[in-house]
Amino acid sequence: MPANAPITHIRSRTAVLAHENIDTDRIIPARFLTTTERAGLGRFAFNDWRYDANGKPDPSFALNQPAARGCEILVAGRNFGCGSSREHAPWALLDFGIKVVLSSEIADIFRNNALKNGLLAVVLDGPEHRYLLAHPGIELAIDVAQQTIELPDGGRFGFALDAFAKHCLLAGVDQLGFLIAHNDAIDTFERRRGEAA
Repeated sequence: MPANAPITHIRSRTAVLAHENIDTDRIIPARFLTTTERAGLGRFAFNDWRYDANGKPDPSFALNQPAARGCEILVAGRNFGCGSSREHAPWALLDFGIKVVLSSEIADIFRNNALKNGLLAVVLDGPEHRYLLAHPGIELAIDVAQQTIELPDGGRFGFALDAFAKHCLLAGVDQLGFLIAHNDAIDTFERRRGEAA
């Protein structure tokens, strides 16, 4: 049973947060982790950057600016998603409208949580990352099956993606959904093993 929408192609302009070491508490502060519901968490994404002391949107924050509206690709500084493990971080980004995070370094736990929840988290080589940081708002076309990112001028570069994570993204399933889809084969294996014992 699909847990996420299948992700095959993503075409979007980029929003850039060039800060390094954006940790999971910056992505979604711990005080908002009181729910296990994904819906609605987007309003808390980057809360302490997005809003001023009076709770009003801070116009100086990159994701509050008009050019960032509708952007589904976030280009972030090095070491994105470091800090504590919390699935709420990718949930908040997805609910906010982000489908892809690109950086030169993404914390392993965050990246694993992201991919399990249908958020494409891609580690780029240094020159490619620097180019995207320096060109906010450009439109990228990402092909998950081919593992390519196409630039507006037609240039493209590849990216690495674990085979199982790729399968789950393309099929729109999480790990549990993958297992459920193979339930009959698992039952057959267990029955045969029991008969052989």
